[in-house]
Amino acid sequence: MTEESLHPHISKQFDQELEDLRNRVLVMGGMVEEQVGNAIQALLENDVVLAEQVIANDYNVNAMEVEIDEECTQIIARRQPAARDLRLVLAVIKMIADLERIGDEARRIARQALDLNAHYPKKNQLSELEQLARHVKTMLHDALDVFARMDVEHALKVVEQDEQVDKEYESILRQQITYMMEDARSIPVALDIMWSARALERIGDRSCNICEYVIYYVKGKDVRHISLEQLEKKVRE
Repeated sequence: MTEESLHPHISKQFDQELEDLRNRVLVMGGMVEEQVGNAIQALLENDVVLAEQVIANDYNVNAMEVEIDEECTQIIARRQPAARDLRLVLAVIKMIADLERIGDEARRIARQALDLNAHYPKKNQLSELEQLARHVKTMLHDALDVFARMDVEHALKVVEQDEQVDKEYESILRQQITYMMEDARSIPVALDIMWSARALERIGDRSCNICEYVIYYVKGKDVRHISLEQLEKKVRE
């Protein structure tokens, strides 16, 4: 049983509106997670059809952001929420913006997959990118789970993974720069891989943002732009 259900509002309709809002965010999250998974698959498997599908489906993600944003605006106008309710609506507004941007990164990865189609790299050149992709997919999935359960301890664990993602991203950059220095013919492929890695790294960053919004909602504390040590302290206060 969630904390919200222990303290229902006088208006059951308001309770239902907030629950519907959370559910719609989870639907959008699932849509974005699928986009990211398909984009990664298209890139790693040289699947042009799937890449084009990801690009086409980005419109649906954008449309859902607009719809949920309007729903939040209506709730603020009609209900004038305060305290936790207001924090939930504000967290949702911020979260759907990040989800939309994650969708944009998925579209970018799909476009890199199309660019790589004509000169697809060797498997060993993609091995580190594949590892980063797996890690980032897990982070996004876990971040959405954090929102579904409003679990601040799990949120902290997701944020802690960002440092490893950054290290993997930097390793890919070093690897591709080495390839370019050794053979100028590898430059187009290396650049596409680097841009794809950058998109994945940003997905990791935005997954952390989602977790920070959950902490803000549950704890009432703005934990953006602070160190991991400070974040741990605020979560456990």
